[in-house]
Amino acid sequence: MTLIVCPLSHVQTVVAARGPSHLITLLSPPETLTTPAGIEPERHLQLAVHDVEAPGGGMIVPSAAMVERILAFGETWDGAAPMLIHCWAGISRSTATAFTLACARNPNADEGAIARALRAASPQAFPNRRIVALADDILGRSGRMVAAVEAMGGNNFVPEGVPFDLAARH
Repeated sequence: MTLIVCPLSHVQTVVAARGPSHLITLLSPPETLTTPAGIEPERHLQLAVHDVEAPGGGMIVPSAAMVERILAFGETWDGAAPMLIHCWAGISRSTATAFTLACARNPNADEGAIARALRAASPQAFPNRRIVALADDILGRSGRMVAAVEAMGGNNFVPEGVPFDLAARH
């Protein structure tokens, strides 16, 4: 069960090389992604959301409803083929989503261990704190997901991440 995270600029290459069965797109409106060949349209979740943590400036802020959609979509994935998750840079929204799905798949796992695996896989990862906080609430993790992500530290503010894998089972 592998979650692949990448920036938008690598989606086509990763789909062709790795053959994921499911795809989550998190882009700021009005950006969208035409479902790549090899992905069934019903297995492509597109979410219009800005990479922000607080309301303001007309931005679409991650919401509990959005996180619920991610979790419900994750439940449709059997894990036989990888799931690809991407945002514009592959650093914040997508890494928060991968962390959320890994925590959901592992209800009894230590959130810190999952966050450490995320950091080991991607020094560039800087999960969107709002997505993580909402997921923490929904999954009943009592702040442990938030604390685990905070313990990861910064990411040296790189402009774009590189594709990486995160195990969905821990």
